[in-house]
Amino acid sequence: MNTAASQPTPDLGSSDRWLFYALVALLVWAPLPLGSNRPWSQALLEVGIFALAGLWLSLALCGRVGPTAAWSRARWLLIALIGWLLYGLLQVLPLPHAWLTVLSPMAAQQWLETALALTGDRPTYATLSLDPHASLVAWRLGLALISLFLLILVLVRSRRRLRVLASTLVLAAVVQAMLASWLMLSGEPFLFIAATGRAHGTFANPNHLAGFLEMTIALGIGLLIADLAQPNQRLTWRQRLRAWTRTLLGSKARLRIYLAILVSTLVMTASRMGNTAFFTSLVIAGLIGVLSFRHSPRPVLILLFSLVLVDLLILGSWFGLDRVRERLEQTVLTEDARYQIGVRATRYLEDYPWLGSGGGSFASVYPAYRNAESIPLHFAHAENDLLELVASVALSLGAALRVLWSPRDTLSRGMAFASLMGITAILIHSTADANLHIPANAALFMVLLALPWLGLAIGHEETRIPPKQRSPLTEVPRRPDIRGPQSSGPAATA
Repeated sequence: MNTAASQPTPDLGSSDRWLFYALVALLVWAPLPLGSNRPWSQALLEVGIFALAGLWLSLALCGRVGPTAAWSRARWLLIALIGWLLYGLLQVLPLPHAWLTVLSPMAAQQWLETALALTGDRPTYATLSLDPHASLVAWRLGLALISLFLLILVLVRSRRRLRVLASTLVLAAVVQAMLASWLMLSGEPFLFIAATGRAHGTFANPNHLAGFLEMTIALGIGLLIADLAQPNQRLTWRQRLRAWTRTLLGSKARLRIYLAILVSTLVMTASRMGNTAFFTSLVIAGLIGVLSFRHSPRPVLILLFSLVLVDLLILGSWFGLDRVRERLEQTVLTEDARYQIGVRATRYLEDYPWLGSGGGSFASVYPAYRNAESIPLHFAHAENDLLELVASVALSLGAALRVLWSPRDTLSRGMAFASLMGITAILIHSTADANLHIPANAALFMVLLALPWLGLAIGHEETRIPPKQRSPLTEVPRRPDIRGPQSSGPAATA
């Protein structure tokens, strides 16, 4: 008997369990210090991500962990993200000024005028970015976010971890929402958080909290869909009645209450585009979800209808949906400062058409295009992430649709729905607010980007265990043969 072959192979995934929980804790921490949108809090978030990535690499070099199926399935998206990093690095590299006159004539002209004013000499070297320091900071944040995306792909390697990640983020958002609601209703400040007439929580801006809530509500709805009956499972009307009773009165009711809290707080932010983006994305993703669950669309349809009915009509009337409607009615698009930024940014795009002026340089470059009378405020970003997005999310959206339309388990499909709805919501919201420039929201966005790839991969790694790696815990027990004497013979004694 070969005793070596009978020994169970150690689980490579158990070595990174503590890294997974550290990653979840880091994601919970990110929104607390003003959305990590201050130099010190952003630096802490980046250090935490880089530390976890370095520890995972050290475990990988020791052979204790390794890449997952999600890693290989998302390779084209990873290539696109690496290309974006190389593009950002090119912007801060010193290049001969003569090259700059070809690559970006306006940037070359700006550096020439600056050098002549300061030294009286023509510059020898210059960068594509007109604010190299800000571009380097933006590049460093981009590197951290891509590292976070990779960590999610390699650490969330099971259904249990996927559910823990989504559930923890939803619960953390509920705490955030309750704090924001209490601050608004009480009018009393708490620690460093000021109380204003709009809910903002630990974020500096109510619009940023709205973007955070849009994505976490999508995660909560995905968890609800994950607990629905399997699409190929046929239930009698009594079984369906019991299932819906458990949904309304059982443990699922707690998650439904969480969603009610999140939606009510979203309304209390009075964010026009935030609320519009949420309900629009719910309708879009809901229609796709109902069509994709073609064998049993009724539970999904009832769930989504109850979300709209309860949240929009009941909670909205209690927590200020009328205020959001009034703000929308009073909005004159052509007089809005963010609209003016978008209009005048077209001149900026004409001057820097291909390579831009450098990541993070908008605050330094845009004053030359601003009309101080119509836009008296200072804007650090274009307030329109769609003008600044480099890497496309089309691959992740395509993966989400693949998971939704494939006969996979409901957890994978629920998380794909969450990704589709969350990405749609934040993209709609990003037409007016720079949510993806808030590190905490950008980190949560990376989670949404990773969910479809996890859905495509999780399940295969758990079911396809090579025979040599099977342990007594993974063996499926065989039913005893009760056929009596017929089971004896050479085959039985082999």
